[in-house]
Parts: sequence; structure tokens; C-alpha cells
Amino acid sequence: MTTEANQRVALVFSLLDANANGVLEEDDFELMAERVVRVARGSDQAAKDAMRAAFRRYWTTLRTQLDSNGDGEISFEEYTACVLSPERFDATVGVFAEALAALGDPDGDGLIERPLFVDLMTAIGFDPANVDALFDAFGPSDGDRVRVETWVEGIKDYYAPDKAGIPGDELTVGAPG
Repeated sequence: MTTEANQRVALVFSLLDANANGVLEEDDFELMAERVVRVARGSDQAAKDAMRAAFRRYWTTLRTQLDSNGDGEISFEEYTACVLSPERFDATVGVFAEALAALGDPDGDGLIERPLFVDLMTAIGFDPANVDALFDAFGPSDGDRVRVETWVEGIKDYYAPDKAGIPGDELTVGAPG
């Protein structure tokens, strides 16, 4: 497991912990889903519902894989054990990546424009300057757009325990933790 992977996961845990109580709970995922869907300009109801479902699946995967005592809380240590284990989390992150990228492409042209990308990533809680750096690392076209597949693969890479030097590492620059 790379240091970069640990930094990426620590950042996401802190962002998902919406009430900052040090553990993840179902409400954190509902709050995050609503924040993200709220900024999804132009997306249809089906895309918004898919994003909500992806956040619910994310939570359900964590709960079923990790919450052995049934208290409805996931600690940072438990979280890391799941999301950095491809055999336990790859399918969930794939669904999440597809749903988030679909929100970024409401017109279905296969391209995501910077303003909506920034809005979606900022709604998750990432620093806007880091989001811009990530977008640039994806190699946008002359029209300042990135391909949906590029973002989907970038999200999947973000959770890969063996990856370093990837575009997603831009999100941890200057981040706490």
C-alpha cells in the first residue's frame, strides 16, 4: 500500500464524516448524496437517483463488510481495511464512479466541463484549487472538458492501494491529515 493511497483515503474519510464525529454513519452518506445532487445542474432525475443509490451502496458495503458489532459506525481503521482492498470494494467504487461521472455529463456527450466538475467535487468537500489541479491533470481538451471515461478511471485509481503519482493525488496537496 502506497503512502499516497493512505493519504487519499484519509482525505475521503474526513470528507465523508459530514458531522466530524470521527466515524462514518449512514446519515453521513445521505448528507453527502444530497450535497452532490444539489449541484448537479442539468442532470435528470434518473442520474440523481443513481448517485443517491451509489452513496447508499457505498455505505451498505462498508456496513456489511465492517460493522461486525452492529453499532452503525465505521472507524477510520475499519474504513481503510475495506476501501483499500480491491476484492472488497472495487464493484462499489465502480458504481460510484459511473454515477458521479454521469452527473458531470448531463447532456450525454461523453465530456465533462470544468465548471460542473468543480461544483461536484467541491460539493464532496475537496478544495477547489486541488479540484482544478486534478482537472488539469486529466488533460482537458481545448474546450476545457475531460472524457467521462477519464474521470471514471481516475476515481477507480484513487482507491487503488498500489497506485502513486496519479492525477487523484492532486486532491491531497495541502490537505489536512
